[in-house]
Amino acid sequence: MTDSWIADRMHKIDASGIRKVFDLAAKMKNPINLSIGQPHYDTPEPVKQALHQAVDAGRNVYSQTQGIAPLREALQKRVATELGHADRELFLTSGTSGGLMLALSVLVNPGDEVIAFDPWFVMYKHLVTLAGGTCVQIDTYPDFGIDLNKVRDAITPRTKAILFNSPCNPTGNVASEAEAKGLAELAREKNICLISDEIYRVFCYDKPFVSPVKWNDQTLVVDGFSKSHSMTGLRLGYAHGPSHVIQQMIKLQQFTFVCAPQPVQWAGLAALECDVSDRVADYARKRNFMREELGGLYDIRGGGGAFYMFIKAPWGTGTEFVSKAIENELLIIPGNVFSQHDTHFRLSFAAEDSTLERGVEVLKRIAKK
Repeated sequence: MTDSWIADRMHKIDASGIRKVFDLAAKMKNPINLSIGQPHYDTPEPVKQALHQAVDAGRNVYSQTQGIAPLREALQKRVATELGHADRELFLTSGTSGGLMLALSVLVNPGDEVIAFDPWFVMYKHLVTLAGGTCVQIDTYPDFGIDLNKVRDAITPRTKAILFNSPCNPTGNVASEAEAKGLAELAREKNICLISDEIYRVFCYDKPFVSPVKWNDQTLVVDGFSKSHSMTGLRLGYAHGPSHVIQQMIKLQQFTFVCAPQPVQWAGLAALECDVSDRVADYARKRNFMREELGGLYDIRGGGGAFYMFIKAPWGTGTEFVSKAIENELLIIPGNVFSQHDTHFRLSFAAEDSTLERGVEVLKRIAKK
């Protein structure tokens, strides 16, 4: 076996820094794990029961590529009621990541450009690379807001899409209505596909969630059940947008993922009936605790949604600071996993209170070198 077998595109994709932290965690006896990007709650009981029943009922074969009709129609009805777009179609994907991969694969030609906001969700840059495109990164430091003038300046004749994520992983930033509206209108003006990743939409603590699709009916939305219903391992997402894009995504899914796992789709139908507002309220409380405990020692911005804080390292680079944290059994993620800069670290407060308290103790202790 030789390296010449490997496609060139793979040499442009680095192994995930998050995976390295996970591998490290597996070797530690009692780590304080604030690195995990998923809810710490178990999947709601009705969802687990529906999954179990679907398996027992023999619903373990392929579904239609676009997903089972009851779940697809229920979601389509919700979207239609909320948006009222005549030409908006929906289908089920194998996780939101699957939806993103399909979207970029059907939109991006080799040499095309896709705009993303730095810091970005770790997959964005690499999925663009896989599609043969170039990821154009727009800096949002220090407050993680979107400067529409920077976006306008970054657009070229090769710009094909803009990746937008609010609430954002890794910063927890929630875009303002002005930012969402301005981005939607700019994408429409320039005839660029705006992809809105809304997987954290239920986790907004200080102001209501707002989607750019409200001002641009050509916006392509990806969403799912992973974060809201603690279903990360079950791989169930959905996408909705203009029918000419959705039809191409469905066609590609037929020859890649085939379909989302059918038993999980039936579980998703049960998830639609589950109220998760108590979980959202608890994460708001945990966010407030972390802010109150660390605010005097650390520069904390963003954090208005999702369950992350993207915090500036008080000394050294982000990587150096994270190394010190790991020496003290605290697992956090260096910011350069999500960014061109190595100045910050990502902390997840999706953890038990006792774990957060232990993490706070370490962060207070190592704040000064």
